[in-house]
Amino acid sequence: MEEDNLNLRDMVAYQEGSVVSREVLKTDHGSVTLFAFEAGQGLSEHTAPFDVLVNVIDGEGEITISGKTHVLNEGQMIIMPANEPHSLNAQKRFKMFLVMLKK
Repeated sequence: MEEDNLNLRDMVAYQEGSVVSREVLKTDHGSVTLFAFEAGQGLSEHTAPFDVLVNVIDGEGEITISGKTHVLNEGQMIIMPANEPHSLNAQKRFKMFLVMLKK
């Protein structure tokens, strides 16, 4: 498999009853991580010290930022601002990639 031709959706697999993550890139300047959320799974409310870009690459995800819920479908993205509380919930299963850029 050529590293230049990877399909993001194929790089992380759904696992029943779980959230699966795969770090694709990590540098001193940030990281790129893929996630697969099975229906009913999520990440509880937390904050990050840097802005985070999330892009849904499969299915439908529910992201709550500072109490406001956003439902994103495949191909949609959102920015989670630094130090704002956010959580993720999978009403339906979904995959996303997350890009964190350090200041």
